[in-house]
Amino acid sequence: MSSTVGKVISCCAAVAWEEKKPLSIETIEVAPPKAGEVRIKILSTAICHTDAYTLDGLDPEGVFPCVLGHEGGGIVESVGEGVTAVKEGDHVIPLYIPQCGDCKFCNSPKTNLCGKIRTTQGQGLMPDGTTRFTCKGKSLYHFMGCSTFSEYTVVAEISVAKISETAPLDKVCLLGCGITTGYGAALNAAKVEAGSNCAIWGLGAVGLAVAMGCRAAGAKRIIGIDVNPAKFEIAKKFGCTEFVNPKDHEKPIQQVMIELTDGGLDYTFECVGNVGTMRAALESCHKGWGTSVIVGVAGSGQEISTRPFQLVTGRTWKGTAFGGDSKLFSCMLTLCKCIDILKIFRTEIRSSPKRQTPNVTACRRTVQVD
Repeated sequence: MSSTVGKVISCCAAVAWEEKKPLSIETIEVAPPKAGEVRIKILSTAICHTDAYTLDGLDPEGVFPCVLGHEGGGIVESVGEGVTAVKEGDHVIPLYIPQCGDCKFCNSPKTNLCGKIRTTQGQGLMPDGTTRFTCKGKSLYHFMGCSTFSEYTVVAEISVAKISETAPLDKVCLLGCGITTGYGAALNAAKVEAGSNCAIWGLGAVGLAVAMGCRAAGAKRIIGIDVNPAKFEIAKKFGCTEFVNPKDHEKPIQQVMIELTDGGLDYTFECVGNVGTMRAALESCHKGWGTSVIVGVAGSGQEISTRPFQLVTGRTWKGTAFGGDSKLFSCMLTLCKCIDILKIFRTEIRSSPKRQTPNVTACRRTVQVD
């Protein structure tokens, strides 16, 4: 048994004291897990744009001060009373969408949006309405039920997935959001069919994972759309077959795509979080059957719009979160087996300083959120 079980742990964390201010490396106190909770030693964490989005004050549920981060991997340090899903020493990934298995959402095959602890999680609190973090005598809020920008974190038992001890945490931590979100958007939300034509707006980590999913589904054309041409060579490795830079065209991008694909695309994915590109992605869909999936998260208060005729004529507009699979853990286990894919993913993404999966201890020295 760990010598820290049942005790408050002092450790380093990247604290967001207020919005639009840099993260600060602080020594914080992490309380022991209560009943139904798990304390995790985080060994690797990735940085997602949702973290930056919240730090920029664009998240309606962003509360400060807090410990951000939701793409992490670690080892269970201790468990609270009644916990049976995991034990001390297990390798795990925190889940920002839990799976209680009991609520009406978990009992529906149509969604993965568990509602068990949704209210308190959205308030930056544990299920009992309190926090496990303090710093300089002040309480710190949790983030998305994960808070992986800390050497130790506490999560609900239903918000943790056990993984193989042989799975490298610095790679599979990306399953905590980016890969699962994008890959699942293609396979679960859109249900991409073999031989179809697809387009992806935004070739960041999530967009690249969408490309992987489209390729796995057997899509014929996978068009990557981005204003940064440097991403195109990387995107080829993930399945993109061709590329379009909107800056190279005077016409609206939806008109370009319709002309390029003989009337429009079967499936489109918006992975930027921009309401303008959300509309463009929908209007690039083929009349009668095209489906557009919103994956990116727009800023608080922003609204989407299009002409109703776009929907009346058979296009479908939908959204997804965390891959949209009600059996997410099975999806994650499948992906964990694809170590070669994960290796490629991490190698290519890591070549950019804006997307890394750093060891948490390294955060003692520097934290970069771009």
